[in-house]
Amino acid sequence: MFEDRPFLIALALLSSIVMARGQATYWIARLVTEQALRRTHPTEGWRAGVHQWLQGEGLARGRRSIERWGLIVIPLCHLTVGFQTLVLGAAGVMRIGWVRFTLAQLPGALAWGTIYATIGFAAWEAGMAAAAGSPWGAAGLVVIVLLVVALVLIRRSRAKLVRDEVVGHLPAEGSGLTCRGTQRGLR
Repeated sequence: MFEDRPFLIALALLSSIVMARGQATYWIARLVTEQALRRTHPTEGWRAGVHQWLQGEGLARGRRSIERWGLIVIPLCHLTVGFQTLVLGAAGVMRIGWVRFTLAQLPGALAWGTIYATIGFAAWEAGMAAAAGSPWGAAGLVVIVLLVVALVLIRRSRAKLVRDEVVGHLPAEGSGLTCRGTQRGLR
């Protein structure tokens, strides 16, 4: 019955495996986040900071942005190695709706299944060996890694500067001023 359809069998099996893995990653991250918020109420230390971050407006704003613009990251992460788990876990931590997450995951899982059912591991290993086997290929890999590290460090530095700038301009607590500089109740 299936002897003449090995590609379809491989595609279905590999896509199902990556879907199950992605769903497991999403649900573990989501349930751990929800349980941490529901059952813990730390008042000091790093745990309190994490708890506030998980409940904070920043994460809610990030979630809204991903839901509006960034769901494309979910299927695209299936075309990477290592980044996939981070994206799928982040979707769970951000508590993106399950239906939206699953619909976004489907094309990525199918693409992953197609790649690995056709050219798969052999092409990946051949490409990496070719790049690492030549001095120019190795130099290219080093340059790419250095550029990524530099971009990450620059973004973090800029984000810290913006945070420090914002915190420096907040009114003192108890001053009766809002962030706009007006007194409460007066306009």
